[in-house]
Amino acid sequence: MTTTYDKDNIFAKILRGEAPCHNLFEDEETFVFLNIMPESKGHSLVIPKTPAANIYQIEESYLTAMARTSKRMAAALQEAFRPDGMFVYQLNGKVAGQTVFHIHTHLVPRYKGVPLRSHEEGMEADEVLQEQAEKIRAALRSL
Repeated sequence: MTTTYDKDNIFAKILRGEAPCHNLFEDEETFVFLNIMPESKGHSLVIPKTPAANIYQIEESYLTAMARTSKRMAAALQEAFRPDGMFVYQLNGKVAGQTVFHIHTHLVPRYKGVPLRSHEEGMEADEVLQEQAEKIRAALRSL
């Protein structure tokens, strides 16, 4: 699969500070923020701080960093929201459902009896995302 990396994709703009987000966590290799079109409460995205469209292009060290950060963030989401389960997934290519071509891992808390939202339902209210972000950041500090 050959996908050319677009340096102007929304996640690259977020990394450069050219687009807003609800930043949850950042280290030398990764950046985490809330999905503005969440499938569930707390839906977060883990991205590497390197230009790679998909798993085929990313350096192994960054993939390892994404996994490490995903584990830490899953623990914070568990602490913050007490979900009944957690989807952790990463899509590669348009046919697989990837819509932003900067590799990213989804952390989607699952709640028994609560259906997932779809992208078609649009963006979540900024106030709701801000409240969730504060709760997740507090959980991270307690870990």
